[in-house]
Amino acid sequence: MDDAADKSHADLVERLKFFREIGAEMIFTSELRPRPKPQGSPATPAAGPRPDATAEYDALQREILVCRKCPLAAGRTRAVPGEGNLAAELMFVGEGPGHDEDVQGRPFVGRAGQMLTKIIAAMTFDRADVFITNIVKCRPPENRVPHKDEVAACTPYLVAQIGAIRPRVIVALGKAATDFFVPNSLGSMTQLRGTFYDWNGIPVMPTFHPSYLIRNEGNRAIKQMVWDDMQKVMARLGRSKK
Repeated sequence: MDDAADKSHADLVERLKFFREIGAEMIFTSELRPRPKPQGSPATPAAGPRPDATAEYDALQREILVCRKCPLAAGRTRAVPGEGNLAAELMFVGEGPGHDEDVQGRPFVGRAGQMLTKIIAAMTFDRADVFITNIVKCRPPENRVPHKDEVAACTPYLVAQIGAIRPRVIVALGKAATDFFVPNSLGSMTQLRGTFYDWNGIPVMPTFHPSYLIRNEGNRAIKQMVWDDMQKVMARLGRSKK
């Protein structure tokens, strides 16, 4: 078996292990067959992108790439606007870029990104089907939590992205993202996750950030909680779990 085949086999084994841990191993076998179109009536009407969404997003992305509105711009290698399907029904919003994202200019490409990609696959989506971005578009020093002034300066870009894409559901990954969509929330992520909150008419599901899953790699209960949250998202979108 050559190196490429070895890596492919290792990836398959790792993905199956992850799916087993979250109770979604049936998804793995279904990935090997053509996926049927999701069945069921969606609970949330699909809005879809506005006709001018592509032009609007392209202009927004150019603005983000040269933005100097907060101190984070001084330390970045590249701004990370986000990426994905501009007609996405599902959007994931994290905290901010890390080292790998800062270097590549793409969201969730490091270890946390690999975990998120597994979660997306378990939901029967491809990564290209969804849209992925962050609360702040430049890496905070040492990956610290973004400061309030940095969030205030950057989130108008996020609001504009949501307005252009018009997703049917947003998943808030971690406390920083949850605090934006669910302001004045006093509970921990364990208390906030698993419940839909309304943000300007869009259902938002808070859940643990993929990096938290990595830091607690041996804790199957946390992975199961995330999978429970994602099953609720799938149900809201009318997607089959099988």
